[in-house]
Amino acid sequence: MSRECQPCTGCCDGWVRMEVYGHEVAPGKPCRFSTGAGCAIYEERPADPCKNFICGWRMEDSPYPEWMRPDRAKVLIIPGVRAWQGRPVDLAVPVGRRIPGRALDWLKRYATEQARPLIYTEQVLTPEGYAVDQQAIGYGPPDFQEEIRRLAETGAKLW
Repeated sequence: MSRECQPCTGCCDGWVRMEVYGHEVAPGKPCRFSTGAGCAIYEERPADPCKNFICGWRMEDSPYPEWMRPDRAKVLIIPGVRAWQGRPVDLAVPVGRRIPGRALDWLKRYATEQARPLIYTEQVLTPEGYAVDQQAIGYGPPDFQEEIRRLAETGAKLW
């Protein structure tokens, strides 16, 4: 089964931090090439990060149900962003302020059933809008949660 990005623009709308042709994309700063309904330069988009990026919903044999498309579920999943004790760790980024309860509950169940620790984030609001950095929360074994908390406190790169 092949899933297409468009009309979803979750990664392009600034929820995933990246740079496209020298332009910063971050919370509150969508890609300058996003139309809000697709990519204005889709055929000419750069390989990195655009063509090479495949969210969990789009990956081959995706375990995520149809309703979990990022623009519908309001969460973007990036599988295997790091490893913890030999297990892949998935990242869930909200498409908006925070991940809605239905999607977060599904992700936590999946993390538990598959023994795949999860890092999920929430946007941090400032008087100027969204902060570039997000609050990261670990879900999984207590040792994993503590490690993510410690790393986040020190500003270490989590993915």
